[in-house]
Amino acid sequence: MKNDGLMFVISGPSGAGKGTVVKELVKKDNIEVSISATTRQARKGETDGVHYHFLTKEQFQKMIDENGFLEYAQYCDNFYGSPRKQAEEWTKQGKDVIFEIEVQGCEQIKKNNPDCVTIFIMPPSMEVLEKRLRGRGTETDEEVIQKRLARAKEEILKAPEYDYIVINGPLEECVDDVLSIINAEKLKSKRFRF
Repeated sequence: MKNDGLMFVISGPSGAGKGTVVKELVKKDNIEVSISATTRQARKGETDGVHYHFLTKEQFQKMIDENGFLEYAQYCDNFYGSPRKQAEEWTKQGKDVIFEIEVQGCEQIKKNNPDCVTIFIMPPSMEVLEKRLRGRGTETDEEVIQKRLARAKEEILKAPEYDYIVINGPLEECVDDVLSIINAEKLKSKRFRF
């Protein structure tokens, strides 16, 4: 009665802690993280196949033409997408796959794979979100911070479209909540083959 693995989409606004939650999940369970493909240049310290699959625009377009992505989007003149082949191979091996992606990408994956489970990571409050954005030091320009906060408000309005909403207050509680969701989804009777 071996079951296939499941696909889980984790989204949330910038600063909600998605990346930190995903890093903790991978330590605790039989979970793989989908590595996105992009046409942007690798930054210092980034490794192909670890941080991203770095592709030319021609390679990316070929994958689009061959239905090689579960989702993709263009952002700031570069393309980003979630390759289909590796994720489907992992699920056939019984591994669960996490996609840490934006709200728009979630909509595409859900359309292409209605059985995937969607989880929205919510900050405890907008004040906490703003403090996290300022505290991580990656955005020092006030205009950028305000744009990210405005976008966060738009993304939070999409949270009710997700299967689950998890508030990322204390990190350990958030990770435990997401693990509970993963385990419950794997135990649903419709997941078993007899």
